Amino acid sequence: MGAAAAAAGSDPGGSRTMSGTMRADEQIRRLAFYATPEHRCSYLPDRTARTLFADPTVRLNSEIYSRLSLFGFRRSGRHIYRPSCPACEACIPVRIPVQNFRPRRGQRRIWQRNCDVQVVRREPRFDVEHFALYRRYITLRHPGGGMDNPDPAQYLDFLTAPWSETVFNEFRADGRLVGVAVTDRLSHGLSAVYTFFEPALSRRSLGTFAILWQVDECRRLGLPWLYLGYWIAASPKMAYKTGFRPLEQFREGRWVALNPDDD
Repeated sequence: MGAAAAAAGSDPGGSRTMSGTMRADEQIRRLAFYATPEHRCSYLPDRTARTLFADPTVRLNSEIYSRLSLFGFRRSGRHIYRPSCPACEACIPVRIPVQNFRPRRGQRRIWQRNCDVQVVRREPRFDVEHFALYRRYITLRHPGGGMDNPDPAQYLDFLTAPWSETVFNEFRADGRLVGVAVTDRLSHGLSAVYTFFEPALSRRSLGTFAILWQVDECRRLGLPWLYLGYWIAASPKMAYKTGFRPLEQFREGRWVALNPDDD
C-alpha cells in the first residue's frame, strides 16, 4: 500500500545506519496496512475519522516503529497507527528538533519551579502507585473521554507494547509520586507517549515540565528529535504543543518548520 511504499522509499530527516535502514525497509515492504471504518472523531466533534494501522498480526519491533515514525505514525498500545481521514488533514504529526529548542521565559520558570523533582526510570510494568495516580488524573482531567474507570489490563494495554523500548519516568517531589511520563526510545529520538500527573498540583505545570524534561533527556542520549504525536489547530487540547519552538510538522511527505502563522 501507499504507506508502506512511502516509508520504505525515502528518509525524511531520519538518522539511521545503512544496515538498520535496509532491514526496516525490507520488513516494511512486506507489511500490510489496514484502515478502520469511519468513526466519530475524538477531537473535532463535527467530523468523522478513519485510522490506518500496521498489520497487528505481524511481529513488530523498534526498528519498524522508528522507521514508520518518520512518516507520521505513532504507537498506542501494541498498535502502530496514523490518522487517514478521506476529507480531513487536521491531524498533523509534530516533533521538536531538540538541539535548536530554546525554552521560553514561562517554560524556564516552570523548570525552576520543579527543580526539586527527581526522576526515576522504571520498567514498563504495572505499579499500584502509578495506576492510582493514573486513575485520579483520568477522572479529574479527562472525564467522559472514553478512558473512565480503567482496569490494570486496559492501563497496560494502552501504555505498553511487548516489542517497544518503553520507560516509565517517575517524577517525585519529597519522595511523593507527582507524575509519570511514558516515553518510547526510537533510533532517532524519543516519543512522548503519554504523561499523567497529580491534578491537585496545577501550579507546577507538570505536563509542560514533562516535555521539557524529555527534551533534556533527548540531549543526554544524543537523540535529535522528541515526537509529540499529533497537533490539531482547531483543538484547544492540542494548543500547548505549539508553545515549544522550533517545532516541525510532517506535511506532504516531509518534515518542515511550523511557522507562527500555522497556529
